Amino acid sequence: MSVEAVVFDLDGVLIRTEELWDEVRAGLAAEAGARYDEEAQRAMMGMSSLEWSRYMHDELGVPDRADAISSEVVRRMLARYRERLPLVDGAREAVERLAARWPLGLASSSNRELIDAVLELSRLARFFAATVSSEEVPRGKPAPDVYLEAARRLGVEPPRCAAIEDSHSGIRSAKAAGMRVIAIPNASYPPDEEALAAADVVLRCLEELTQEAVEPRP
Repeated sequence: MSVEAVVFDLDGVLIRTEELWDEVRAGLAAEAGARYDEEAQRAMMGMSSLEWSRYMHDELGVPDRADAISSEVVRRMLARYRERLPLVDGAREAVERLAARWPLGLASSSNRELIDAVLELSRLARFFAATVSSEEVPRGKPAPDVYLEAARRLGVEPPRCAAIEDSHSGIRSAKAAGMRVIAIPNASYPPDEEALAAADVVLRCLEELTQEAVEPRP
């Protein structure tokens, strides 16, 4: 089945922020005297803001209300983005390469405010016909909701979309949506072998993300 659209993940694919998310949330938890460890970090990967802020309150013991936790984390993330946006090497070129052939979407676990800020600061907004935050759908990754919504907004059936992902939750989300999955494993937080095995293509870096990698010529 031919590819008619490409949907990018954001964190870990186009911007190097998984470490930054971890640092900001861990800092907030430490200030509150709450627990934060590798198990918590892995559990929150792919969660929507509604889900991870509740997790920080309910499971880690941050005393603030979930909405207040989310707002403070977003405020700190925005400040860091404006200080220096951590674009992944080759991100702009990869987006431009694929946009020359397909309409592009973005399906992210980031808050809407952060998505818009990244696309504005990177000057990549014009390349994306549809962007979706997992806070705009019922469930975050690994549920397929955010990818299904991106396909709907693009007007393309999910099996005719290719998804670009880096994490275990993201790969499972895109696969559950029925998309062709191209994995570029996150070096700091690599997906588990089971998730990676579910990907249709595994690349080492964005430089390898060519039109041919997305849809090999017959």
